Amino acid sequence: MTLAVRVRDLRPGDLPACAWSGSALHLRHVEGELARAARGEVDYLAVCTAADLPVAIGGIDYQVSEGAGTLWQLAVLPALQSSGLGTLLVRTAERRIRDRGLRRAELAVEEDNPRARALYERLGYIPYGRAPDAWDEEGPDGSIRRHETVCVLLRKPL
Repeated sequence: MTLAVRVRDLRPGDLPACAWSGSALHLRHVEGELARAARGEVDYLAVCTAADLPVAIGGIDYQVSEGAGTLWQLAVLPALQSSGLGTLLVRTAERRIRDRGLRRAELAVEEDNPRARALYERLGYIPYGRAPDAWDEEGPDGSIRRHETVCVLLRKPL
């Protein structure tokens, strides 16, 4: 099966169709990042179907690391994982980074996510360290808990 897709900027009106990517708390956070995108601090991308529905999303933060774009919150609709959408999303993000005159992309992936790490390494990202990370997660009942993890840091010259 071939799925016709295009990559564009994520818009606030897309958020209800992105519920697959995380909880309501997560989507409120993404909404805040779209405000930063309007100021040029980040790009937030959406890979969309012909019906203009997002099936992969992810951001690039230009303020985290000097001289680099930092990819984060990369997600692909679970039913479409391993279909090339993550690769398309990352390659488009790398083009956006180069278009800003930057020559390095960075990202972090949880140590317990070998599938994503394998994708990034296949795309040329090299591990250079580890760092703790944490964020709030919303449970099905609306309760908030702190998720603590360790991430592998990866980078790629562009």
